[in-house]
Amino acid sequence: MAAPTLRAQIVATARRMNALGINRGAAGNVSARAKPGFLITPSAMAYDAMTSRDVVAVDFDGKVRGAGEPSTEWHFHRAIYVARPEVGAVVHTHSVFATALACLDRGIPAFHYMVAKAGGSDIRCAPYATFGTRELADEAVRALDGRQACLLSHHGMIAVGETLDAALGLAVEVEWLAEVYCRALQIGEPVVLSEQQMRVVQAKFVDY
Repeated sequence: MAAPTLRAQIVATARRMNALGINRGAAGNVSARAKPGFLITPSAMAYDAMTSRDVVAVDFDGKVRGAGEPSTEWHFHRAIYVARPEVGAVVHTHSVFATALACLDRGIPAFHYMVAKAGGSDIRCAPYATFGTRELADEAVRALDGRQACLLSHHGMIAVGETLDAALGLAVEVEWLAEVYCRALQIGEPVVLSEQQMRVVQAKFVDY
């Protein structure tokens, strides 16, 4: 995909995060793989004011190509792309319910079969690390091992995919799961599906 088109799609995805209600203000960030590294939303810029020219190019060695200051979370975007060659896009949001669970250091268990959409039998919560650090990047990569999404302790969530649409769509799914889980917890402790039941669901999702 040509870089100008991908830049426009990154801006559109960032704006859609807010329009869909899974992010607010200038929080969160969006990136997409683009040789020889990746393109990412800039630091501390309102999405409505952002243009394609503001998207920042970063090499896998951390060198910025061209102008602009990348999101402070570029470290975990880079780490994910390096560790996961199949990932083409990363969406990070501060969605309300996923963040509420993350503030409790609580992941999302297999209380609902759609948890399997994130690639496993649960959605892990990575241990706390300061934002914008390599430590956070390392924790995120570990939490995403065998998964397409994770929560970040006292922070937010990450969703990945082959495309920007796929990553954003999964982020919406994860926030819905987080909301339902939070509401179920108000009534009691939800019953969790077994590993075998989740393996059946994962197998069905292969051709879903």
